[in-house]
Amino acid sequence: MKPTWSALLGVALLAVVALVVGLLVAGPKTVVAGPAAAGESSAAVAEPAAELAATTDEHPDIVLILMDDFSLELLRTMPEATKMAAEGATYQNSFVIDSLCCPSRAALLTGQTPHHTKVLTNTQNDPEHPVGGWSAFQRYGNLEKQFSIGLQEAGYTTGFVGKFINAYEASVDPDGNRVPPPKVPGWDSWNALLGGAYGGWGYQSTFLDDDGEVRLRHHPQPPTSATPAVKDAAYATNVTRDYALAFIEDHRDDEEPYFLEIAAYGPHSRLGRHYPGLETWFPPAFADQAPAGDPAGGNCGRFDCAELTLADLVGYDDDRQDNAPTYLHRGGRTSPAPAWRTNKVSLSAETALSQYRDRARMVQSIDRMVTQVREAAGDDAYIVLTSDNGFHLGQHQLNGGKGAPYDSDTRVPLVVVGPDVVPGERSQFVNNIDLAPTFLDIAGAPIPAYVSGSSFADTLSRTRLPGPRYAFFEHTYAKAHPGEVDLDRGSGGTIDIIPSYIAVRGSQGLLVRFDLDKSWKGTDHAYELYRYDRPWEDRNVFAEDHAKPYARELMRRLEAYEGCAPAVCRALTR
Repeated sequence: MKPTWSALLGVALLAVVALVVGLLVAGPKTVVAGPAAAGESSAAVAEPAAELAATTDEHPDIVLILMDDFSLELLRTMPEATKMAAEGATYQNSFVIDSLCCPSRAALLTGQTPHHTKVLTNTQNDPEHPVGGWSAFQRYGNLEKQFSIGLQEAGYTTGFVGKFINAYEASVDPDGNRVPPPKVPGWDSWNALLGGAYGGWGYQSTFLDDDGEVRLRHHPQPPTSATPAVKDAAYATNVTRDYALAFIEDHRDDEEPYFLEIAAYGPHSRLGRHYPGLETWFPPAFADQAPAGDPAGGNCGRFDCAELTLADLVGYDDDRQDNAPTYLHRGGRTSPAPAWRTNKVSLSAETALSQYRDRARMVQSIDRMVTQVREAAGDDAYIVLTSDNGFHLGQHQLNGGKGAPYDSDTRVPLVVVGPDVVPGERSQFVNNIDLAPTFLDIAGAPIPAYVSGSSFADTLSRTRLPGPRYAFFEHTYAKAHPGEVDLDRGSGGTIDIIPSYIAVRGSQGLLVRFDLDKSWKGTDHAYELYRYDRPWEDRNVFAEDHAKPYARELMRRLEAYEGCAPAVCRALTR
């Protein structure tokens, strides 16, 4: 049995006492070289949590549960997630660097910004010079920068279950045979569910054979005559759960610690295909679905589905006429810029409400998985619950989707339970690029200098520890290409009208610099600035506020962020 983290803290406290009385001589902090840290000091300083972990060869198990397109209003419907939030650390200002699946996941896996990973979109666009998807992730050296490799070097057994990177798929050889996707370094156990899992049923997953080679496993769609229990046994979230519990069962009593990432497909929408007779774009497990003819029925967790209303979607249907961006000219003069939110508002209130309730039904199977994972992993494991991005569903008059710099899209839950985690809310700003260094820090592993995020491990046991005060966002426009999974046609489809932007958010507001030129050859910069005197981006106040101190500070940081080296990126959040 592994020693508890409390025991490790006891060891550390004894070391501190010895230092105070002069019985221990402390050397300088450990420094390590960070590969591929071009233009960056090659030294990375070990954080205090790493020094604590270094007092013993034993480190805590860690589980990351990553949801897909999870909007914050859904959290309150989930009984176990709500309990987890009450018992653990909750980060109220938790954001993602890019509110789009593939760039966000690449950033999470490496701790780098999209302008460092060069994974900018979901699909490759240009096969010779890919800008997104699996092609870009592997082309630009990101495989070697995954935090899982650092964990392996620190003695961890690593496992991955669920959705990986967009376009990581099987191929077909000249004879028509399905060929597994490539092996991904950094993972000792590899159960990726491939893209067919968006629909909930009928997909393939991977596993490693005895020789460590990637193989395919088919999960057929049960017939419509099957019982609901048989259908749900094949549901993607439940298969993800089964893989996860098997990994924990195999490794929880090992002498070596483990790290497990569980990446659920829910509550992402299905693509075109759907289970026969199940027309919703957000397919829940059969156990949670609304009965035929009862749109307010089904399982919405802690609430009756009828209690969920559009009033829960903060800023729903807010008029966009006062949100058009603003040009900034020499001397501080401003003028109106063309509106970019020009889509037809096609998402009806009836459809928005139906989809909101289906999304709430969808996350209940994830919540049950959280319960079982917590029970299996035990109290001595860190368990982290978050999402790759948020989701708007009628807010900003953008119909449904993500990719925007606004609160609905960029803010995600971040809840952590585990040994010696002090319950309560944290107010510091956290970005998903901070997860990789935090995992390495907890494991006592060095944090490479190429990492753009900062560890928040110390705040798990110290609720009022000062932390970052700003979060940055970046997003790259791309015309939708075949294979794009985030058109969100079922809820309006607006991902490819959102321009490229960089943005900075602090306690006083959000500043966004859009590039309205979609040619990729020129630039046409215009700004939006929002004060959070209302809890959503109600009105662009750039013209009236851009010269005020808070806005000037946001602008200073925004300009310094563009193309920043990792150390500069980290410093700008403070």
